[in-house]
Amino acid sequence: MRLCGKLTAFKAARGDSSSVVRSVVSDSDKRCSQTAIAVKDASAVFKGNPAQCFKFALISLAVLAASNRPCNAEPYIPAFHPGAMTDRPLGMPGQVLVLGSPHLSTLPQSFHPEMLEPLLTRLAHWHPDAIATETSPGLLCEAMRHELERQADAVAHYCPDPVLAGKAAGLDVIAATRAIDRVLASWPREPNASQRRHLALLFLAAGEPGSALVQWFQLPRNEQVALDGLTQALVSQLNGLASRRNETGLLAARLAAREGLERLWSIDDQRDLVIPMDDKAYGAALQHAWDNPATRVRMDQDKKLYAALDTPDGLLNVYRAYNRPDYGKIAYQSDWGAALKDPSPEGYGRHYVGYWETRNLRMVANMREVLARKPGMRLLVIVGASHKAYDEAYLSQMRDVELVDAETVLQ
Repeated sequence: MRLCGKLTAFKAARGDSSSVVRSVVSDSDKRCSQTAIAVKDASAVFKGNPAQCFKFALISLAVLAASNRPCNAEPYIPAFHPGAMTDRPLGMPGQVLVLGSPHLSTLPQSFHPEMLEPLLTRLAHWHPDAIATETSPGLLCEAMRHELERQADAVAHYCPDPVLAGKAAGLDVIAATRAIDRVLASWPREPNASQRRHLALLFLAAGEPGSALVQWFQLPRNEQVALDGLTQALVSQLNGLASRRNETGLLAARLAAREGLERLWSIDDQRDLVIPMDDKAYGAALQHAWDNPATRVRMDQDKKLYAALDTPDGLLNVYRAYNRPDYGKIAYQSDWGAALKDPSPEGYGRHYVGYWETRNLRMVANMREVLARKPGMRLLVIVGASHKAYDEAYLSQMRDVELVDAETVLQ
């Protein structure tokens, strides 16, 4: 709001044109014609209370003087807001259900995969056309391997090793990815076991083990064998992935197989921003920032939810809690909002928020790319609960995208 432009309202609310007001206005006009204090219209806020309105005017001008901001420092706001447009695409928009999930590997020992069945049933009733997961794309990982000096840690932590499958298939990651595109372009309505085993091999060689599991789960148990290029070592790898405690194997791949889908879409981007800094000091600064009341609220909530994990719908209630509208705000207050207030001269907290926002922007770009492959599709995105609010905020700006309320699906 422009404070100088509201001085008439201040005087009207005051009910007179006293010398004090004239003095304040005069001093204000000498300094600038516009200010950039973002407050509501004082005449509306303090309607019926002239004294408070006048006090607000004095305080606001004092704050302006103390800030030393230039007279024309009103924040620039672009006129075009994609999310505010009211036009509609020709046909159904793409629908996106962002499911905030706990990382299953961090759940208490009381967790068992069977607990996911109520969640799987509800997600299956929504009938997604595609499922995306918080995993690194094989092609991205391949590019990162060519930058090991910068990305070695990220590759080690977030990129599956495709070498064994690549040797069996005789293909590198790029060639395997091209082969997958060719195979799926002519994929039969009812593929046989040999075709599924071969496609599973290609997905492993392309660095997409989640998609390999989608094929593996659609094979009868007696067909999950070392044939069509799959070695016994790769069969063991697939069986190990199938039982690993994570959202990709226990949730996304099983749901995709149940829905008759042929693959998953990896949309994470864990590239290191490579900002030189003292790692120990960086970690200490973040730990200090995260030590706040909002974090304790989240920890108390998790403690209660996890204590009831082995009750009927116990895990489903965790998902319900993580997908409530208020979860994003408390997560922000405990994490990134707190980090922005980090007082370190190096700005460690701001580095961290920059990494986080960059990562989520890249994730959403990957989601939007998937949606563009088939306009009007239903896309289920399974991400860690902390990503949900950011991802939905970015997706809400996209044209031809409609967000789906997870709370409704999880009822």
